[in-house]
Amino acid sequence: MRRFSLLSPLLRLRQAALLMLAALILSACTASSSLDIQKVPPPQEPLTEKFAAIVIDANSGKVLYENDADEPRYPASLTKMMTVYLMFDELAAGRANLSTPIFISPNAAKAPPSKLGLKAGEALTFDEAIRAQSVKSANDISVAIAEHIGGTEANFAAMMTAKARALGMSRTRFTNASGLPDPDMVTTARDMARLGLALRQNHGRHYAYWRQTEMALDDRTVRGHNRTLGRIQGADGIKTGYTRASGFNLATSVRYQGRSIVAVVMGEKSAAIRDQRMHSIISQTLPLASVR
Repeated sequence: MRRFSLLSPLLRLRQAALLMLAALILSACTASSSLDIQKVPPPQEPLTEKFAAIVIDANSGKVLYENDADEPRYPASLTKMMTVYLMFDELAAGRANLSTPIFISPNAAKAPPSKLGLKAGEALTFDEAIRAQSVKSANDISVAIAEHIGGTEANFAAMMTAKARALGMSRTRFTNASGLPDPDMVTTARDMARLGLALRQNHGRHYAYWRQTEMALDDRTVRGHNRTLGRIQGADGIKTGYTRASGFNLATSVRYQGRSIVAVVMGEKSAAIRDQRMHSIISQTLPLASVR
């Protein structure tokens, strides 16, 4: 009798713990099933050696998924996220406004594609230059922005790296403003996700630029490269990128039904595979994100 009376409270505690665990699992399942999002299968192609990815819950800071998130990768045009971040800094500090002109130098005019193709001596506004980065990913405008803010592109790249350190991007080094190939310019999926979060949190007033899919320039309409906008529920940016060395990269922000995440996929074989991989990862992780 004494032995039974000693074990009985332990058995009751164990039973209570099991019931609590079951309730938590049921609650999590209910929360996930209540989210109106369709699960998307991953692409059939295997992961490449360059592949790296991460998903961060913007509400809690929790990492919901990662794969080689701290391994060095080439940022390609994800670099322009930082170029624009420093433009937003200029606006916030009052050193520029959306009408401030940015002139095209001979050096900027000869930048390789993708570009707007403006001639040396021509100018565009801060507003147009931001759109040229977020929508068109124009390398000539990246150089012009760098020279306008930093005096030279090399000085601007140093400013970019210093800002990266201030934002906790400890494994990132920028050497130019566009993301054109340079073996010395490296980042990680985690660092680019941190930059995506910083763009939303620190420059939310101007974040809508990243949602845009086209821009008007003179008598033409310039369309962007980000095909996930309008395809992934709640997606509101951010940026695509590609060079031969980097593979196909994508940083994506999603805000949907109180959940908020930033996801980065790097090193895919094609834009289509990259987009499907991103869509699949988001569909699997968004139900796990906290609700605010």
